[in-house]
Amino acid sequence: MSTPTFLEKILSRKVKEVAERRIRVSLAELESMVKIAAAPLGFANAMISRAKLKHPAVIAEIKKASPSKGVIRKNFVPADIAISYEKGGATCLSVLTDIDFFQGSDLFLQQARTACKLPVIRKDFIVDPYQIIEARALGADCVLLIVSILDNVKIAELAAVAKSVGLDVLVEVHNNDELERALKILDTPLVGVNNRNLHTFEVSFDNIFDILSRIPCDRLVIAESGIVNRADVDLMELSGVYAFLVGETFMRAEDPGLELQRLFFPDRSMAFSDFCH
Repeated sequence: MSTPTFLEKILSRKVKEVAERRIRVSLAELESMVKIAAAPLGFANAMISRAKLKHPAVIAEIKKASPSKGVIRKNFVPADIAISYEKGGATCLSVLTDIDFFQGSDLFLQQARTACKLPVIRKDFIVDPYQIIEARALGADCVLLIVSILDNVKIAELAAVAKSVGLDVLVEVHNNDELERALKILDTPLVGVNNRNLHTFEVSFDNIFDILSRIPCDRLVIAESGIVNRADVDLMELSGVYAFLVGETFMRAEDPGLELQRLFFPDRSMAFSDFCH
């Protein structure tokens, strides 16, 4: 028997975690919370409007750790990081909520959402409609659906639930087969191409360049993972990609927002207030 990959371990645990959460907080309780929650901020609109101007639309990630590298940021205060990102010119935030493998927390999302005015995506391994309702109750504006871990029926179901509670969807693909599935099932304008192999956690830009020409022009392509320097940003922009999801590069910096500004807005004379919400 082969050794389970990171992804297989995560998914096995996620199914059990959702069952445990259902016992602690019922679906009916979550739905009651959703009814009184503030309206979503418009994650997709924020990303699209920025990228249309050919300005970097950056989803800045708040992530404490990863399964492959352990703790990435020891000085981890989600509210402070969110404020720093907003000052640095981020368009949206991504907050890891997976507990067992990324040392995330629902509380981190709530703290980040409260600290600034940026829309937030719940970054987790969504496998059950319960998690969608939960995301909305926590204050998320968008959820991530990873095509590689879901069959077509489940993708459609989760997307329908997200739409029913006003959440945007960022669909994540890694290759042409996943892209084809996503385009047939979902009408979300946000297509993220993850350059990281979720089984090995290795990174390659071949992922995005292999499928970029197949993504319809009415979809916003978001480059995920592997953006570490200005040359990477230039390479993407030369290929017509102006939307990014970046986490580890920022999390390893002393000031995450300043690193965001350095990477995406190197012209220090630029008025960042023109970009910030």
